[in-house]
This record gives sequence, structure tokens and C-alpha cells, in this order.
Amino acid sequence: MESNKTSQKDIFERFQDKLEELKETLPPLGTNPGNSCAAITFDNILDVLNVKDLKSPYFHNLAIPFSGFGSYETKKGWKGPCGIVSGAVAAIGVIMGGQEETPRESVPLVFTKAIRFSDKFERKYGSLSCWDLCGFDLSKDYQKYVETKGWEHICYKMVLFAIEQVIKLTRKDLKTKWK
Repeated sequence: MESNKTSQKDIFERFQDKLEELKETLPPLGTNPGNSCAAITFDNILDVLNVKDLKSPYFHNLAIPFSGFGSYETKKGWKGPCGIVSGAVAAIGVIMGGQEETPRESVPLVFTKAIRFSDKFERKYGSLSCWDLCGFDLSKDYQKYVETKGWEHICYKMVLFAIEQVIKLTRKDLKTKWK
């Protein structure tokens, strides 16, 4: 009789299954106002990690404001980061910390992975700014974003890319700290 441990898919197979599922389930979400791209990115990564504590609504609720922050522009012209980037960077921290608090000596490595993710994302899409990526100030033009199907045409693909990059950048940690 096969044990439960050997019959369970490994973390990378579970991520692959999640990515396949998301290719089908993400595009229609654009017709549902009130989605948070940060929470969607973060929640789906946490779902694959399958840790009961991480399924708390606190983590979902924590990620939601990251999406709204993406529409922020300072008086000096700095634009907030895309929620997908924020959600992915938060997930990198969770993955690299494992199921314990990240030791102080490991913090610079977590920073480095976040920077590497941001660099890969910017190289692929040309910016980290939500405003630049989707073409709208969502604090003012959210309805136009919905009407032009910004989520369906642009953003959901960035979620898939972000999750793929998080997997690649945290491969060692996923292998050693997550089952």
C-alpha cells in the first residue's frame, strides 16, 4: 500500500497544476469588480503552499491594499507598484521564511530575491507601476479599465508570469522548506 506522502504531488507539480487552473479561471474575473490582483497573486501562491495558517483571511485582507496602492501617485510623480508585483514579493518573503520567522542574516537574501523578481518583471513588461502597465489611474478610471477589459487583456497574464517567476526564484526554498 502506497503511503500518503509518496502519492502526494510535489510542490512543483502542484504549482504547475495551479498555473494550468489559473489560465482558465483568471480571465473571467475581470468582469467582477472588486478583484485585487495582489490578493489573487498572493492567495494562489499560498494555496499551493497548503499551510493552514496561511489560509487565514488576514493574509488575503493584508494583500488587498497592495492593489489600491498601485494607483497612488505622489506629488513628485512617483507611481505605486503593481499589485501583482506586491503580492508576488510578499509571497517570496513567505516562501523564503518557510514556516518560521526569517532569521536576520537571511533578510538581505530575501531583499535580493525581491529585487531580482522586480527586475525580471520590469524587463518583461516595461514597468513596475500599475498605472503604466494597465494604462489607467485606477483611482479615477477604474470603470474604463473594466470596460476595456484590462484584466482580461493584460493583468491576468502578469499574474501567471509573476507566479512562474516566484517559483523559479525560490526553487531551493520551495524544495527544502515546503512539501
